[in-house]
Amino acid sequence: MAKKVTNEISSYERQRQENIAQRDKLLKQLALDASSAGLGPGQKPKPAKPTATQKKKAPVKKIKEEAVPRRTSSRIAGIEADSEVAKRKAEDEYVAVQEAARVKRQRISGPLDLSEVQVAGKSWDKNANFLQGIVDGGARNTKERTFGEQEVKETTDKELRALREKMSSLDLYEGFEPNRIKITPERIYSLGFHPTSEKPLVFAGDKMGNLGLFDASQRSATSVKHEEVKAKDQDEEEAEVDDPNPSITSFHLHGRTISSFQFSPHNPSHVYTSSYDSSLRLLDLTKSSSTDIYAPTDTSLDEPISGVEMDPQTPHLLYFSRLDGHLGRLDTRTPDTVEIFQLSEKKIGGFSLNPSCPHFIATASLDRTMRIWDLRKISGRKGAQLPALCGEHESRLSVSHAAFNSAGQVATASYDDTIKIHTFEGMSGWRAGRDLTEKEMKPSSIIRHNNQTGRWVTILRAQWQLNPPDNVQRFCIGNMNRFVDIYTSKGEQLAQLGGNGITAVPAVAQFHPTNDWVASGTASGKLCLWL
Repeated sequence: MAKKVTNEISSYERQRQENIAQRDKLLKQLALDASSAGLGPGQKPKPAKPTATQKKKAPVKKIKEEAVPRRTSSRIAGIEADSEVAKRKAEDEYVAVQEAARVKRQRISGPLDLSEVQVAGKSWDKNANFLQGIVDGGARNTKERTFGEQEVKETTDKELRALREKMSSLDLYEGFEPNRIKITPERIYSLGFHPTSEKPLVFAGDKMGNLGLFDASQRSATSVKHEEVKAKDQDEEEAEVDDPNPSITSFHLHGRTISSFQFSPHNPSHVYTSSYDSSLRLLDLTKSSSTDIYAPTDTSLDEPISGVEMDPQTPHLLYFSRLDGHLGRLDTRTPDTVEIFQLSEKKIGGFSLNPSCPHFIATASLDRTMRIWDLRKISGRKGAQLPALCGEHESRLSVSHAAFNSAGQVATASYDDTIKIHTFEGMSGWRAGRDLTEKEMKPSSIIRHNNQTGRWVTILRAQWQLNPPDNVQRFCIGNMNRFVDIYTSKGEQLAQLGGNGITAVPAVAQFHPTNDWVASGTASGKLCLWL
Protein backbone atom coordinates (compact mmCIF):
# COMPACT_ATOMS: atom_id res chain seq x y z
CA MET A 1 0.00 0.00 0.00
CA ALA A 2 1.09 3.50 -0.79
CA LYS A 3 2.02 5.74 2.11
CA LYS A 4 -0.16 8.80 2.78
CA VAL A 5 1.51 12.19 2.30
CA THR A 6 1.02 14.28 5.37
CA ASN A 7 0.47 18.08 5.13
CA GLU A 8 1.90 18.76 8.54
CA ILE A 9 4.95 21.09 8.71
CA SER A 10 7.79 20.94 11.10
CA SER A 11 8.19 23.32 14.02
CA TYR A 12 11.30 24.87 12.36
CA GLU A 13 9.40 25.71 9.16
CA ARG A 14 6.55 27.20 11.18
CA GLN A 15 8.94 29.44 13.10
CA ARG A 16 10.57 30.62 9.82
CA GLN A 17 7.25 31.64 8.27
CA GLU A 18 6.29 33.54 11.40
CA ASN A 19 9.55 35.48 11.26
CA ILE A 20 8.91 36.38 7.61
CA ALA A 21 5.41 37.61 8.36
CA GLN A 22 6.65 39.66 11.30
CA ARG A 23 9.37 41.25 9.13
CA ASP A 24 6.91 42.18 6.35
CA LYS A 25 4.60 43.75 8.88
CA LEU A 26 7.46 45.82 10.33
CA LEU A 27 8.55 47.04 6.87
CA LYS A 28 5.02 48.13 5.98
CA GLN A 29 4.74 50.06 9.23
CA LEU A 30 8.08 51.86 8.59
CA ALA A 31 6.92 52.81 5.07
CA LEU A 32 3.70 54.29 6.43
CA ASP A 33 5.60 56.30 9.07
CA ALA A 34 8.01 57.72 6.48
CA SER A 35 5.17 58.67 4.14
CA SER A 36 3.32 60.52 6.88
CA ALA A 37 6.51 62.43 7.79
CA GLY A 38 7.05 63.52 4.15
CA LEU A 39 10.26 61.54 3.77
CA GLY A 40 9.14 59.01 1.27
CA PRO A 41 9.24 59.33 -2.51
CA GLY A 42 6.51 61.59 -3.76
CA GLN A 43 4.95 62.12 -7.12
CA LYS A 44 6.94 64.11 -9.64
CA PRO A 45 5.49 67.59 -10.24
CA LYS A 46 3.93 68.04 -13.61
CA PRO A 47 5.89 70.39 -15.86
CA ALA A 48 4.34 73.81 -16.20
CA LYS A 49 2.71 74.51 -19.50
CA PRO A 50 4.43 77.24 -21.50
CA THR A 51 2.56 80.51 -21.43
CA ALA A 52 2.07 82.82 -24.36
CA THR A 53 4.71 85.26 -23.04
CA GLN A 54 7.45 82.62 -22.90
CA LYS A 55 9.61 82.34 -26.02
CA LYS A 56 10.89 79.11 -27.35
CA LYS A 57 14.63 78.71 -27.10
CA ALA A 58 16.42 78.76 -30.42
CA PRO A 59 17.93 75.39 -31.23
CA VAL A 60 21.68 75.27 -30.66
CA LYS A 61 23.49 74.96 -33.96
CA LYS A 62 25.99 72.16 -33.90
CA ILE A 63 29.28 73.00 -35.51
CA LYS A 64 30.12 70.33 -37.99
CA GLU A 65 33.60 69.13 -37.15
CA GLU A 66 35.97 68.14 -39.86
CA ALA A 67 35.96 64.43 -40.35
CA VAL A 68 39.19 62.77 -39.35
CA PRO A 69 40.20 59.18 -40.00
CA ARG A 70 39.31 56.90 -37.11
CA ARG A 71 41.24 53.98 -35.80
CA THR A 72 39.97 50.71 -37.14
CA SER A 73 39.75 47.40 -35.34
CA SER A 74 41.81 44.63 -36.84
CA ARG A 75 39.64 42.01 -35.08
CA ILE A 76 36.42 43.31 -36.64
CA ALA A 77 38.15 43.53 -40.00
CA GLY A 78 39.01 39.86 -39.70
CA ILE A 79 42.77 40.36 -39.44
CA GLU A 80 44.60 37.98 -37.14
CA ALA A 81 46.69 39.59 -34.42
CA ASP A 82 49.98 37.92 -35.32
CA SER A 83 49.51 37.86 -39.07
CA GLU A 84 51.71 39.59 -41.61
CA VAL A 85 48.76 41.82 -42.58
CA ALA A 86 48.48 43.15 -39.01
CA LYS A 87 52.21 43.83 -38.81
CA ARG A 88 52.15 45.62 -42.17
CA LYS A 89 49.16 47.70 -41.03
CA ALA A 90 50.99 48.77 -37.84
CA GLU A 91 54.11 49.66 -39.81
CA ASP A 92 52.09 51.75 -42.28
CA GLU A 93 50.43 53.67 -39.43
CA TYR A 94 53.82 54.36 -37.80
CA VAL A 95 55.30 55.58 -41.08
CA ALA A 96 52.30 57.88 -41.63
CA VAL A 97 52.75 59.47 -38.18
CA GLN A 98 56.48 59.97 -38.71
CA GLU A 99 55.91 61.50 -42.13
CA ALA A 100 53.37 63.96 -40.74
CA ALA A 101 55.86 65.04 -38.05
CA ARG A 102 58.63 65.40 -40.62
CA VAL A 103 56.52 67.54 -42.95
CA LYS A 104 55.62 69.83 -40.05
CA ARG A 105 59.31 70.48 -39.27
CA GLN A 106 60.52 70.49 -42.85
CA ARG A 107 62.85 73.23 -43.97
CA ILE A 108 61.32 75.94 -46.14
CA SER A 109 63.22 76.15 -49.42
CA GLY A 110 63.18 78.43 -52.41
CA PRO A 111 62.36 82.13 -52.81
CA LEU A 112 59.44 83.54 -50.81
CA ASP A 113 57.25 86.55 -51.51
CA LEU A 114 56.31 88.33 -48.28
CA SER A 115 52.71 88.80 -49.40
CA GLU A 116 52.38 85.01 -49.67
CA VAL A 117 53.98 84.01 -46.35
CA GLN A 118 52.28 86.54 -44.09
CA VAL A 119 50.68 84.76 -41.14
CA ALA A 120 49.29 87.60 -39.03
CA GLY A 121 48.87 91.33 -38.77
CA LYS A 122 48.49 94.17 -41.22
CA SER A 123 48.64 93.34 -44.91
CA TRP A 124 52.03 93.87 -46.52
CA ASP A 125 52.55 96.38 -49.30
CA LYS A 126 56.17 97.02 -50.24
CA ASN A 127 55.24 100.37 -51.81
CA ALA A 128 53.39 101.65 -48.74
CA ASN A 129 54.64 100.20 -45.47
CA PHE A 130 56.19 101.44 -42.25
CA LEU A 131 59.71 100.88 -43.65
CA GLN A 132 59.14 103.43 -46.41
CA GLY A 133 61.87 106.10 -46.37
CA ILE A 134 64.25 103.96 -44.31
CA VAL A 135 65.28 100.96 -46.39
CA ASP A 136 65.68 103.34 -49.26
CA GLY A 137 68.40 105.35 -47.44
CA GLY A 138 52.03 93.75 -17.50
CA ALA A 139 50.39 93.27 -14.90
CA ARG A 140 51.95 94.71 -11.77
CA ASN A 141 55.21 92.95 -10.92
CA THR A 142 54.73 90.46 -8.14
CA LYS A 143 58.42 90.34 -7.14
CA GLU A 144 60.63 92.93 -5.59
CA ARG A 145 63.17 95.10 -7.38
CA THR A 146 66.84 94.63 -6.62
CA PHE A 147 67.82 98.03 -8.02
CA GLY A 148 65.85 101.28 -7.95
CA GLU A 149 65.70 104.96 -7.00
CA GLN A 150 67.32 104.40 -3.62
CA GLU A 151 70.46 102.88 -5.16
CA VAL A 152 70.66 105.77 -7.63
CA LYS A 153 70.42 108.35 -4.83
CA GLU A 154 73.14 106.62 -2.81
CA THR A 155 75.63 106.73 -5.72
CA THR A 156 78.56 108.98 -4.80
CA ASP A 157 80.38 108.98 -8.14
CA LYS A 158 78.93 111.92 -10.14
CA GLU A 159 79.45 110.41 -13.59
CA LEU A 160 78.03 107.05 -12.57
CA ARG A 161 75.08 108.71 -10.88
CA ALA A 162 74.31 110.79 -13.96
CA LEU A 163 74.44 107.68 -16.13
CA ARG A 164 72.21 105.75 -13.74
CA GLU A 165 69.67 108.58 -13.70
CA LYS A 166 69.71 108.68 -17.49
CA MET A 167 69.16 104.95 -18.00
CA SER A 168 66.63 104.65 -15.17
CA SER A 169 64.58 107.44 -16.74
CA LEU A 170 63.70 105.25 -19.72
CA ASP A 171 59.92 104.83 -19.74
CA LEU A 172 57.86 101.89 -20.84
CA TYR A 173 56.40 102.54 -24.29
CA GLU A 174 53.02 104.23 -23.86
CA GLY A 175 51.64 103.69 -27.37
CA PHE A 176 50.20 100.30 -26.39
CA GLU A 177 50.36 98.15 -23.28
CA PRO A 178 52.87 95.29 -23.57
CA ASN A 179 50.17 92.62 -23.35
CA ARG A 180 48.64 94.05 -26.55
CA ILE A 181 51.85 94.03 -28.60
CA LYS A 182 51.95 90.39 -29.70
CA ILE A 183 54.74 90.71 -32.23
CA THR A 184 54.99 86.94 -32.95
CA PRO A 185 52.48 84.08 -32.65
CA GLU A 186 54.80 81.91 -30.52
CA ARG A 187 57.66 82.23 -28.00
CA ILE A 188 60.31 84.80 -28.95
CA TYR A 189 63.84 83.44 -29.41
CA SER A 190 65.56 86.36 -31.17
CA LEU A 191 64.93 90.09 -31.23
CA GLY A 192 66.53 93.29 -32.51
CA PHE A 193 66.10 96.88 -33.66
CA HIS A 194 66.40 98.03 -37.23
CA PRO A 195 69.53 100.25 -37.29
CA THR A 196 67.58 103.38 -38.27
CA SER A 197 67.46 106.09 -35.59
CA GLU A 198 64.42 107.84 -37.07
CA LYS A 199 61.89 105.63 -35.29
CA PRO A 200 61.92 102.37 -33.30
CA LEU A 201 61.36 99.41 -35.62
CA VAL A 202 61.52 96.07 -33.83
CA PHE A 203 61.96 92.63 -35.42
CA ALA A 204 61.46 89.33 -33.56
CA GLY A 205 61.83 85.65 -34.48
CA ASP A 206 59.79 82.95 -32.76
CA LYS A 207 59.78 79.21 -32.08
CA MET A 208 57.82 78.24 -35.20
CA GLY A 209 59.90 80.18 -37.76
CA ASN A 210 57.83 83.40 -37.88
CA LEU A 211 59.44 86.84 -38.12
CA GLY A 212 57.38 89.69 -36.66
CA LEU A 213 57.76 93.43 -37.41
CA PHE A 214 56.46 96.25 -35.21
CA ASP A 215 56.60 100.00 -35.82
CA ALA A 216 56.70 101.73 -32.41
CA SER A 217 55.93 105.16 -33.87
CA GLN A 218 52.22 104.24 -33.90
CA ARG A 219 49.99 105.20 -30.98
CA SER A 220 46.78 103.77 -29.60
CA ALA A 221 43.60 105.85 -29.76
CA THR A 222 43.37 105.77 -25.96
CA SER A 223 46.85 107.22 -25.44
CA VAL A 224 46.25 109.92 -28.06
CA LYS A 225 43.01 110.97 -26.40
CA HIS A 226 44.67 110.97 -22.98
CA GLU A 227 47.38 113.33 -24.26
CA GLU A 228 44.83 115.62 -25.88
CA VAL A 229 42.79 115.87 -22.69
CA LYS A 230 45.94 116.45 -20.64
CA ALA A 231 47.06 119.21 -23.00
CA LYS A 232 43.69 120.96 -22.63
CA ASP A 233 43.81 120.51 -18.84
CA GLN A 234 40.35 118.94 -18.82
CA ASP A 235 38.81 115.91 -17.22
CA GLU A 236 38.67 112.83 -19.37
CA GLU A 237 35.28 112.00 -20.77
CA GLU A 238 33.74 108.67 -19.95
CA ALA A 239 32.81 107.97 -23.56
CA GLU A 240 34.36 104.82 -24.92
CA VAL A 241 37.06 105.13 -27.54
CA ASP A 242 37.39 102.68 -30.39
CA ASP A 243 40.91 101.42 -29.76
CA PRO A 244 42.09 98.83 -32.31
CA ASN A 245 45.10 96.63 -31.72
CA PRO A 246 48.53 97.75 -32.99
CA SER A 247 49.53 97.05 -36.57
CA ILE A 248 51.95 94.12 -36.57
CA THR A 249 53.14 92.06 -39.52
CA SER A 250 54.46 88.48 -39.31
CA PHE A 251 56.02 86.30 -41.99
CA HIS A 252 56.59 82.54 -41.93
CA LEU A 253 60.16 82.29 -43.23
CA HIS A 254 61.48 79.06 -41.66
CA GLY A 255 60.15 75.65 -40.74
CA ARG A 256 61.53 75.77 -37.20
CA THR A 257 62.84 78.25 -34.61
CA ILE A 258 64.48 81.47 -35.85
CA SER A 259 67.45 81.30 -33.51
CA SER A 260 69.11 84.54 -34.62
CA PHE A 261 69.08 87.29 -37.22
CA GLN A 262 71.29 90.23 -38.14
CA PHE A 263 70.93 93.34 -40.26
CA SER A 264 73.62 93.76 -42.83
CA PRO A 265 76.08 96.51 -41.81
CA HIS A 266 76.40 97.36 -45.51
CA ASN A 267 72.71 97.36 -46.53
CA PRO A 268 70.01 98.12 -43.90
CA SER A 269 67.30 96.54 -46.06
CA HIS A 270 68.96 93.10 -45.83
CA VAL A 271 68.22 90.82 -42.87
CA TYR A 272 70.02 87.47 -42.50
CA THR A 273 68.08 84.84 -40.52
CA SER A 274 69.25 81.51 -39.09
CA SER A 275 67.05 78.66 -37.97
CA TYR A 276 66.94 75.26 -36.33
CA ASP A 277 65.70 73.96 -39.70
CA SER A 278 69.41 74.02 -40.74
CA SER A 279 69.09 76.96 -43.13
CA LEU A 280 70.16 80.58 -43.58
CA ARG A 281 67.96 82.99 -45.51
CA LEU A 282 68.20 86.57 -46.75
CA LEU A 283 65.17 88.80 -46.25
CA ASP A 284 65.21 91.73 -48.69
CA LEU A 285 62.85 94.43 -47.44
CA THR A 286 62.99 96.47 -50.65
CA LYS A 287 62.13 93.50 -52.89
CA SER A 288 59.69 91.98 -50.34
CA SER A 289 61.28 88.56 -50.76
CA SER A 290 63.20 85.93 -48.80
CA THR A 291 65.77 83.70 -50.50
CA ASP A 292 67.97 80.74 -49.54
CA ILE A 293 71.57 81.49 -48.59
CA TYR A 294 72.73 78.18 -47.13
CA ALA A 295 71.33 74.74 -46.30
CA PRO A 296 72.80 71.21 -46.29
CA THR A 297 72.77 69.62 -49.72
CA ASP A 298 71.22 66.50 -48.21
CA THR A 299 67.68 67.46 -47.14
CA SER A 300 67.59 64.59 -44.64
CA LEU A 301 70.44 66.11 -42.56
CA ASP A 302 69.42 67.84 -39.35
CA GLU A 303 72.04 70.52 -38.52
CA PRO A 304 70.28 73.22 -36.45
CA ILE A 305 71.92 76.67 -36.66
CA SER A 306 72.16 78.60 -33.39
CA GLY A 307 73.53 81.96 -34.56
CA VAL A 308 74.54 84.12 -37.50
CA GLU A 309 76.77 87.20 -37.84
CA MET A 310 78.14 89.18 -40.76
CA ASP A 311 81.69 90.48 -40.91
CA PRO A 312 81.35 94.26 -40.35
CA GLN A 313 84.45 94.97 -42.44
CA THR A 314 84.16 92.45 -45.28
CA PRO A 315 80.92 92.53 -47.29
CA HIS A 316 79.37 89.17 -48.17
CA LEU A 317 81.33 87.23 -45.51
CA LEU A 318 78.93 85.39 -43.22
CA TYR A 319 79.55 83.27 -40.09
CA PHE A 320 77.18 80.84 -38.40
CA SER A 321 77.28 78.36 -35.52
CA ARG A 322 75.54 75.01 -35.18
CA LEU A 323 74.16 73.11 -32.22
CA ASP A 324 76.55 70.22 -32.95
CA GLY A 325 79.61 72.35 -32.08
CA HIS A 326 80.57 73.51 -35.59
CA LEU A 327 81.26 76.99 -36.92
CA GLY A 328 80.70 77.84 -40.57
CA ARG A 329 82.08 80.58 -42.81
CA LEU A 330 80.76 81.34 -46.29
CA ASP A 331 80.85 84.03 -48.93
CA THR A 332 77.29 84.87 -49.94
CA ARG A 333 78.45 85.35 -53.54
CA THR A 334 79.53 81.68 -53.68
CA PRO A 335 77.33 79.92 -51.08
CA ASP A 336 78.20 76.47 -52.43
CA THR A 337 81.72 76.76 -51.00
CA VAL A 338 81.49 76.85 -47.21
CA GLU A 339 84.19 76.25 -44.60
CA ILE A 340 83.17 74.22 -41.55
CA PHE A 341 85.26 74.08 -38.34
CA GLN A 342 84.48 71.81 -35.39
CA LEU A 343 85.19 74.03 -32.39
CA SER A 344 83.48 71.93 -29.74
CA GLU A 345 82.22 68.40 -29.22
CA LYS A 346 79.07 69.81 -27.62
CA LYS A 347 76.49 72.45 -28.47
CA ILE A 348 77.62 76.00 -29.26
CA GLY A 349 74.85 78.13 -27.80
CA GLY A 350 76.18 81.39 -29.17
CA PHE A 351 79.17 83.12 -30.70
CA SER A 352 80.27 86.66 -31.47
CA LEU A 353 82.73 88.50 -33.72
CA ASN A 354 84.87 91.30 -32.35
CA PRO A 355 83.36 94.38 -34.10
CA SER A 356 86.77 96.09 -34.30
CA CYS A 357 88.81 92.97 -35.16
CA PRO A 358 86.35 90.50 -36.73
CA HIS A 359 89.01 87.81 -37.17
CA PHE A 360 88.62 87.17 -33.41
CA ILE A 361 85.64 85.03 -32.42
CA ALA A 362 84.26 84.19 -28.98
CA THR A 363 82.23 80.98 -28.56
CA ALA A 364 80.11 79.74 -25.65
CA SER A 365 79.49 76.04 -25.30
CA LEU A 366 77.61 73.41 -23.36
CA ASP A 367 81.01 72.03 -22.33
CA ARG A 368 81.19 74.97 -19.82
CA THR A 369 83.83 76.92 -21.73
CA MET A 370 84.17 80.32 -23.33
CA ARG A 371 86.88 80.29 -25.99
CA ILE A 372 88.67 82.94 -28.06
CA TRP A 373 89.69 81.94 -31.61
CA ASP A 374 91.89 83.65 -34.20
CA LEU A 375 90.81 83.07 -37.81
CA ARG A 376 94.02 84.54 -39.21
CA LYS A 377 95.84 81.30 -38.39
CA ILE A 378 94.14 78.13 -39.56
CA SER A 379 96.01 74.83 -39.37
CA GLY A 380 95.38 71.10 -39.58
CA ARG A 381 94.88 68.50 -42.26
CA LYS A 382 92.28 68.99 -44.96
CA GLY A 383 88.78 68.37 -43.66
CA ALA A 384 89.86 68.84 -40.03
CA GLN A 385 91.30 72.36 -40.05
CA LEU A 386 90.85 74.63 -37.05
CA PRO A 387 91.51 78.30 -36.31
CA ALA A 388 94.07 79.04 -33.63
CA LEU A 389 92.74 78.74 -30.08
CA CYS A 390 94.00 81.77 -28.15
CA GLY A 391 92.60 80.76 -24.79
CA GLU A 392 89.63 79.42 -22.87
CA HIS A 393 87.89 79.96 -19.55
CA GLU A 394 85.87 77.22 -17.85
CA SER A 395 82.81 77.93 -15.72
CA ARG A 396 81.20 75.69 -13.15
CA LEU A 397 78.18 75.06 -15.42
CA SER A 398 77.38 75.51 -19.12
CA VAL A 399 77.87 78.90 -20.77
CA SER A 400 74.81 80.11 -22.68
CA HIS A 401 76.23 82.93 -24.78
CA ALA A 402 79.33 85.03 -25.41
CA ALA A 403 79.15 88.57 -26.80
CA PHE A 404 81.99 90.89 -27.92
CA ASN A 405 81.78 94.68 -27.69
CA SER A 406 83.78 97.19 -29.72
CA ALA A 407 86.27 97.68 -26.85
CA GLY A 408 87.40 94.04 -26.92
CA GLN A 409 85.38 92.84 -23.92
CA VAL A 410 83.34 89.63 -23.80
CA ALA A 411 80.22 89.20 -21.65
CA THR A 412 79.00 85.68 -20.90
CA ALA A 413 75.92 84.36 -19.11
CA SER A 414 76.10 80.88 -17.61
CA TYR A 415 73.98 78.52 -15.56
CA ASP A 416 76.15 79.01 -12.48
CA ASP A 417 74.09 82.20 -12.01
CA THR A 418 76.84 84.59 -13.03
CA ILE A 419 77.54 87.15 -15.73
CA LYS A 420 81.27 87.28 -16.41
CA ILE A 421 83.05 90.12 -18.21
CA HIS A 422 86.43 89.33 -19.79
CA THR A 423 88.61 92.27 -20.83
CA PHE A 424 91.19 91.81 -23.58
CA GLU A 425 93.28 94.90 -24.21
CA GLY A 426 95.10 95.78 -27.41
CA MET A 427 93.63 92.99 -29.53
CA SER A 428 94.33 94.93 -32.73
CA GLY A 429 98.09 94.54 -32.02
CA TRP A 430 98.05 90.82 -31.24
CA ARG A 431 100.11 88.56 -33.45
CA ALA A 432 98.27 85.77 -35.24
CA GLY A 433 97.53 82.80 -32.96
CA ARG A 434 98.71 84.45 -29.75
CA ASP A 435 98.40 82.21 -26.66
CA LEU A 436 96.64 83.82 -23.72
CA THR A 437 97.63 82.96 -20.17
CA GLU A 438 95.18 81.80 -17.53
CA LYS A 439 95.46 85.22 -15.88
CA GLU A 440 94.58 87.01 -19.14
CA MET A 441 91.50 84.77 -19.54
CA LYS A 442 90.33 85.42 -15.98
CA PRO A 443 87.15 87.58 -15.79
CA SER A 444 87.66 91.23 -14.88
CA SER A 445 84.16 91.38 -13.32
CA ILE A 446 81.69 88.79 -12.07
CA ILE A 447 78.05 89.71 -11.48
CA ARG A 448 75.66 87.51 -9.53
CA HIS A 449 72.53 87.04 -11.64
CA ASN A 450 69.71 84.48 -11.67
CA ASN A 451 69.98 82.67 -15.03
CA GLN A 452 67.75 79.68 -14.20
CA THR A 453 65.15 80.10 -16.93
CA GLY A 454 63.68 76.61 -16.85
CA ARG A 455 61.85 74.99 -19.74
CA TRP A 456 59.36 77.68 -20.76
CA VAL A 457 61.54 80.82 -20.77
CA THR A 458 64.11 81.57 -23.48
CA ILE A 459 67.75 81.49 -22.33
CA LEU A 460 69.02 84.81 -20.93
CA ARG A 461 71.79 86.47 -22.94
CA ALA A 462 73.87 89.56 -22.25
CA GLN A 463 73.74 91.85 -25.32
CA TRP A 464 75.97 94.93 -25.72
CA GLN A 465 74.94 98.23 -27.24
CA LEU A 466 76.91 98.31 -30.49
CA ASN A 467 77.75 102.04 -30.57
CA PRO A 468 76.79 103.74 -27.29
CA PRO A 469 76.29 107.50 -27.80
CA ASP A 470 78.41 108.44 -24.75
CA ASN A 471 81.08 105.77 -25.41
CA VAL A 472 80.27 104.04 -22.10
CA GLN A 473 80.09 100.32 -22.83
CA ARG A 474 76.90 98.75 -21.46
CA PHE A 475 74.74 95.69 -21.97
CA CYS A 476 71.24 94.52 -21.14
CA ILE A 477 69.92 91.14 -20.00
CA GLY A 478 66.51 89.81 -19.00
CA ASN A 479 65.63 89.43 -15.33
CA MET A 480 63.53 86.53 -14.00
CA ASN A 481 61.61 89.00 -11.81
CA ARG A 482 60.05 90.52 -14.96
CA PHE A 483 62.60 93.29 -15.42
CA VAL A 484 65.48 94.06 -17.77
CA ASP A 485 68.84 94.79 -16.12
CA ILE A 486 71.45 97.18 -17.56
CA TYR A 487 75.13 96.99 -16.55
CA THR A 488 78.38 98.70 -17.52
CA SER A 489 81.49 96.84 -18.65
CA LYS A 490 82.79 97.22 -15.08
CA GLY A 491 79.84 95.28 -13.68
CA GLU A 492 78.08 98.36 -12.28
CA GLN A 493 74.30 98.23 -12.55
CA LEU A 494 72.79 101.26 -14.27
CA ALA A 495 69.08 100.50 -14.26
CA GLN A 496 66.38 97.91 -13.78
CA LEU A 497 63.63 98.55 -16.31
CA GLY A 498 60.07 97.46 -15.61
CA GLY A 499 56.50 98.76 -15.64
CA ASN A 500 52.85 97.86 -15.53
CA GLY A 501 51.44 95.46 -18.08
CA ILE A 502 54.46 93.13 -18.18
CA THR A 503 52.84 89.73 -17.61
CA ALA A 504 55.80 87.44 -18.32
CA VAL A 505 59.60 87.38 -18.09
CA PRO A 506 61.08 89.69 -20.80
CA ALA A 507 63.87 87.20 -21.45
CA VAL A 508 65.16 88.23 -24.90
CA ALA A 509 66.56 91.75 -24.40
CA GLN A 510 68.37 93.93 -26.92
CA PHE A 511 69.72 97.50 -27.21
CA HIS A 512 69.28 99.73 -30.23
CA PRO A 513 72.73 100.07 -31.86
CA THR A 514 73.01 103.86 -31.31
CA ASN A 515 69.95 105.16 -29.40
CA ASP A 516 69.16 104.47 -25.76
CA TRP A 517 66.20 102.27 -26.62
CA VAL A 518 65.71 98.82 -25.12
CA ALA A 519 63.37 96.08 -26.34
CA SER A 520 62.61 92.69 -24.85
CA GLY A 521 60.40 89.74 -25.79
CA THR A 522 58.51 87.15 -23.75
CA ALA A 523 57.57 83.50 -24.11
CA SER A 524 54.04 84.52 -25.16
CA GLY A 525 55.31 86.55 -28.13
CA LYS A 526 54.68 89.91 -26.41
CA LEU A 527 56.99 92.92 -26.80
CA CYS A 528 58.21 95.28 -24.04
CA LEU A 529 59.82 98.53 -25.14
CA TRP A 530 61.56 101.31 -23.22
CA LEU A 531 62.29 104.66 -24.90
